[in-house]
Amino acid sequence: MLSIQTFTFNAFAENTYVVFDETSEAVIIDPGCYARSEQHELSSFIEEKKLNLNYILSTHSHVDHVLGNDFVKDKYKVPLLIYELDEPQLRAVKNYAPLYGFDAYREVLPDRLLTEKDRIQFGNTVWKIFFLPGHAPGHIGFYDEQEKIIFSGDVLFAGSIGRTDLPGGNFDTLIESIHKKLFALPDETIVYPGHGPITTIGEEKISNPFCALSLIQ
Repeated sequence: MLSIQTFTFNAFAENTYVVFDETSEAVIIDPGCYARSEQHELSSFIEEKKLNLNYILSTHSHVDHVLGNDFVKDKYKVPLLIYELDEPQLRAVKNYAPLYGFDAYREVLPDRLLTEKDRIQFGNTVWKIFFLPGHAPGHIGFYDEQEKIIFSGDVLFAGSIGRTDLPGGNFDTLIESIHKKLFALPDETIVYPGHGPITTIGEEKISNPFCALSLIQ
């Protein structure tokens, strides 16, 4: 059974997830820890739980989701895995991070490029990869079919969706990702988004003002 610890980091209130199962094998999704206090909070939890970190996983490489990549990689010596189309976004961060006040950002390049055919395995856990473009060209989600959990990054939020006005964003593509991939999941699937509280697929199908199924013409 999965255990999920949520941290809210940096000025963008980004959700960082540490996920582990009964074996104490773990992954970290979108480490956004930038301040030393945030880095300490994250590492203290990992050490307290005696977790063995396997991977850094990125849903996408916008600045707020990658600020802690260097800290986690340096401290735990684990590989960074991103989607194959996401590398240009990651390489661009060093050019604009100072504009947002993140002068101490240090670039970490991926150790492995994922495809939708790959699976993420740690401990007794196996995840599918969903390609979910629209917010970013190389955006992906991580789906646990057994636990009925999806880590959706900045595609689907509780009552909202990811913005599409950033480079590579496209509203129609985002809605297609939600309707064809996410809304095809069971209604009881719990959504762990890149910002804000958790929700369920069923709830967003009915009530999300941007993508509810009732909005389809």
